[in-house]
Amino acid sequence: MTDDDLYARGVATLLASWEAYARGSAGAGLARSDGVAAAVFPSGPERDVYNNAVLDRDLGPAERAAAVDAMEAAYGAAGVERYAAWIHESDEGLRDELSRRGYAIEESTRAMGLALADLPPATSEPELELRRADWDACLRILGVPAGLLSGVDPSAFHVLVARSDGEDVATALAFDHDGDCGVFNVTTLEQARRRGIGSALTAHHLHAAVDRGCRTASLQSTAMAERTYAAVGFRDLGRFLEYVP
Repeated sequence: MTDDDLYARGVATLLASWEAYARGSAGAGLARSDGVAAAVFPSGPERDVYNNAVLDRDLGPAERAAAVDAMEAAYGAAGVERYAAWIHESDEGLRDELSRRGYAIEESTRAMGLALADLPPATSEPELELRRADWDACLRILGVPAGLLSGVDPSAFHVLVARSDGEDVATALAFDHDGDCGVFNVTTLEQARRRGIGSALTAHHLHAAVDRGCRTASLQSTAMAERTYAAVGFRDLGRFLEYVP
């Protein structure tokens, strides 16, 4: 499994997860055109969070321009002015195209992938209880704004919560797509950090994904969490740069 394979599989899973979110938000959907897929959320609290598009790598000049035009048209038709265009850091052509149009980098995450055949053996976990949880329990730990993702069908996701000393202290989601397990929203409350709980949740999801028949796993990491995911076996696939108008 090459890095390019893992990257492509991770992007497909990311987009599929946005489609799952969109089914729970009024008027939302994934607009696909040649070279770009744009998650369009015109209403609700999701409007402020999930208007993101992923642009394909290594397009030719005409294809690049057409893909950006299609992205802008999708958001313009929905009345969405604030959105982010996700591109791979290696794509100088797209970086120049977006900069020329007045976009600027707002933030970035690290694309990471793992062939599950390379998953390290399970190890002993910190003293905590891992359990499958309902959607509301997950959202409480994430601390999301009121109503955000409340319409999502939780059966589309595998939700884990970690308890320590009788308290829910961490959560993580997994979402399967075409044999790839996407790991999302790994969050530990401040009082329980630096105890290996996030790593334990991630590893548990990955071993469960193997049991479900998944062959790869993917995620997008903040800079702070990269070493944690690398320790679990994830490979660095380069940064997503998030450009905003």
